[in-house]
Amino acid sequence: MRVLLKTISVFLLLAGTLVLGQASEKTKPAAKPAEKLGTHATANLPSEATVESFLHEQFGYQADMSWKISSIKPSTIEGLAEVTVVLASQQGQQLSRFYVSPDGQHALIGDIIPFGAKPFDPAKNALEKGITGPSRGPKDAAVTIVEFGDLQCPACKAAQPTIEALVAAEPQARFVFQSFPLEMHNWAAKGAAYADCVGRASNDAFWKFVSKTYETQAEITAANADEKLTALADGAGVKGSEIVACTTQPETKARIDASIALGKKVDVSGTPTLFINGRKIGSFDNRLSDVYKSLVDFAAKEAK
Repeated sequence: MRVLLKTISVFLLLAGTLVLGQASEKTKPAAKPAEKLGTHATANLPSEATVESFLHEQFGYQADMSWKISSIKPSTIEGLAEVTVVLASQQGQQLSRFYVSPDGQHALIGDIIPFGAKPFDPAKNALEKGITGPSRGPKDAAVTIVEFGDLQCPACKAAQPTIEALVAAEPQARFVFQSFPLEMHNWAAKGAAYADCVGRASNDAFWKFVSKTYETQAEITAANADEKLTALADGAGVKGSEIVACTTQPETKARIDASIALGKKVDVSGTPTLFINGRKIGSFDNRLSDVYKSLVDFAAKEAK
């Protein structure tokens, strides 16, 4: 029974939870109009006023809790509405998602996961066609590990030792980093632009830049980001002045936007999110390092 419960717990962690990358900001987020996307089932979407009232009833008793509605849109399952909100407290911020039934009377908490004989192939194929970030390992590797990360995300920083250990233990796997700066972070988009430009200047410098950015993450603010990131680029072995110029180019923004769009296409909503041959790990947990290695080994075996 204990083995079964552990297996179920691991499955739920791999499928994803509602708690995503923690932000360092602890101020109340400003209100933002809900984003309503999609062309079908719009009549079943709850109004922003209804969602706001629901959140008030759910969390209003917590004096230090605030929230911002990020999006209200049709989910990938017809009839269900997907609602994403940012919850904030003294401990930080987290992105949460739930699904509202067509009658508007019930909500489901959790992640919608792919199903079928080959459930991970759609994401795998989309990533194979769309990844453009810096990579390590053979391009024709049997296993491709893709990380969608945010340089300002404390959870990404915390996950890096485990991710690095996983990549180091799998030299025949390909590892790709895709930028996915979160809106809740005030210098993440700038960090993604610097990282993109460093990566295009030197693949080796990119990994040094990312490592040092995470290492000094707490020292970087929106006000000093240009100064700090330029110095980190210099320290990584590329010319910081040239990187600064690159970050202002339309091509750089287009590349970051494309990376974000790719992430959304494969259902990335928080960071860090990993994919192992298309299998999504949406709630990274350092305690599951052995499980992640088993997933890579399994993917390599299945690819033969």
